[in-house]
Amino acid sequence: MKRCVTPLLLAACMLMPLVSMADQALAAAKNCLACHNIDRKVVGPAYKDVAAKYRGDKTAPARLVAKVMGGGGGVWGVVKMPSNPQVNEAEATRLVAWILSQ
Repeated sequence: MKRCVTPLLLAACMLMPLVSMADQALAAAKNCLACHNIDRKVVGPAYKDVAAKYRGDKTAPARLVAKVMGGGGGVWGVVKMPSNPQVNEAEATRLVAWILSQ
């Protein structure tokens, strides 16, 4: 039996890297990358570490959206994350989804 890749599946696979880059671009535009990096700790934790810490936690996305917008501290050390009034809820939701996908 031959396997066939549907055009829709092929298109979705081709667009996935673009979605990831778009959210990384949003992180850069909102100044998130000044304190965070995907693979290594800067001032704040690496996004891969955040994703690993919250993997499987169904309540994490809502809490992290609130933290992105309002700031917070105490989870990753003594340095507090400032509030980010330049990030609206829709953008914070996109950012958190991207971070948790790392």
